[in-house]
Amino acid sequence: MAQSVVPKLLGIDVGTTACKAVLIDETGRVLKQASAEYPLHVPRALWAEQNPIDWWHGVQKCLGEIVEQPNAIGLTGQMHGAVFLDHGDNVIRPAILWNDQRTRHECDEIEGQIGAESLRKITLNPMLPGFQLPKLIWLRNYETSRYQQVRSMLLPKDYIRLKLSGAKATDVSDASGTGCFSVGNRAWSHEILSGLEVSPDLLPPVFESSEVTATTDEGIPIVAGAGDQAAAAVGTGAVKPGVVSMSLGTSGVVFTSLDQPREDPSGGAHVFCHANRAWHAMGVMLSCGGAIRWFRDTLAPDLTYDELAEEASSVDSEGLTFLPYLAGERSPINDSDARGAWVGLTLAHGRAHMARAVFEGVTFGLKHNLDHLRTMGVAPREIRATGGGAKSTFWLQMLADVLEIPVVTMEVDEGPAFGAAILAGVGIGVWQSVEQACDHVVKTSRTIHPSGVSPASNYQRYLNLYPALHDAH
Repeated sequence: MAQSVVPKLLGIDVGTTACKAVLIDETGRVLKQASAEYPLHVPRALWAEQNPIDWWHGVQKCLGEIVEQPNAIGLTGQMHGAVFLDHGDNVIRPAILWNDQRTRHECDEIEGQIGAESLRKITLNPMLPGFQLPKLIWLRNYETSRYQQVRSMLLPKDYIRLKLSGAKATDVSDASGTGCFSVGNRAWSHEILSGLEVSPDLLPPVFESSEVTATTDEGIPIVAGAGDQAAAAVGTGAVKPGVVSMSLGTSGVVFTSLDQPREDPSGGAHVFCHANRAWHAMGVMLSCGGAIRWFRDTLAPDLTYDELAEEASSVDSEGLTFLPYLAGERSPINDSDARGAWVGLTLAHGRAHMARAVFEGVTFGLKHNLDHLRTMGVAPREIRATGGGAKSTFWLQMLADVLEIPVVTMEVDEGPAFGAAILAGVGIGVWQSVEQACDHVVKTSRTIHPSGVSPASNYQRYLNLYPALHDAH
């Protein structure tokens, strides 16, 4: 009797610091994985750029290490980045990334042209400097000759699709973060584009995340995929209300699925299309693990992250509070001019106190986002932690104590690439839906319960400091 062929599903994640490829089977078992780093360029303060060809070289390196040919490919990656291509699909300039803050005035220009209320009604989000549309308007304002060459604009993962297949496409979750997408209707907004005199021909067709969009030269289907946060949520099973995915990476993300699109009048949370054909609400801190990395690189280069956490665990913060706004902030305060700070320093404080304050500060930022989602009717039952920070028992316990909710780690924590591989399986019929796929392959590992230590006074001090210092920078 002939044996059935076990499908092999490849997920590719175009991250900010590196790309990653994960090959899984239909049980969710990781068969192979590979990663490749590439540089990040900061030509000016608060700018962030990368060369898209570096992403492609990284993906090629990963594919060379994986070797095996998959049955389907799913794509994911950093959201919001703008890749500008000419008529021959050549990259015109370095991509402007999600954490780039140069476009504040362009956001004002867009709101002035379309109307802030109309924009929020269409996109369910405020216009943010990190979004893709303000980057295009910035190019038109400041690099006119380059703008005149633009014939298409792609998101980072979709540039890899182009290189793999020659096809231009995107998915609804990634498109939701461009600033010109009708999130409720799951389609490009012609009202916004025409109001800004931007041709819709610059934008690719939009698909649901598990739909097949193209094939490689070898005939391998490539599904639409998802933005990194939606893909990561698929990988953690955050595809049903009540399950909250918390990504502890360079940025910090608090993410939950929604049955219906809900506008947040304050603009403190993002409401995007989800990869499961529904919607999601998301709060994003720009500096989460990135703040911890900055502290280590700047003030404790002799320590590993585990040693830094051990040092932080040896003391109380003793009245010292850290604001993690090292690159401005996005959620829930939405202030590109926000700045980081230690407040309460005394001669009694040393490096260990400062380290603990940094861990507490980013954790308070995550709680601030979760509390904001609660105002939208989100009722979290469980936090599923992912990313590099999920390896730290010290940080996980702090999260459970501060959030006062059990924090769960995942048996397979391969991040967005794992979720992209799951979407690839749904696309070729291995599973009938994203929810069914998650029920089959997503498994939790350990649970960290709150210890009962109340963080209320420290957290309230954290909340009070941003408005108090707002006009000081």
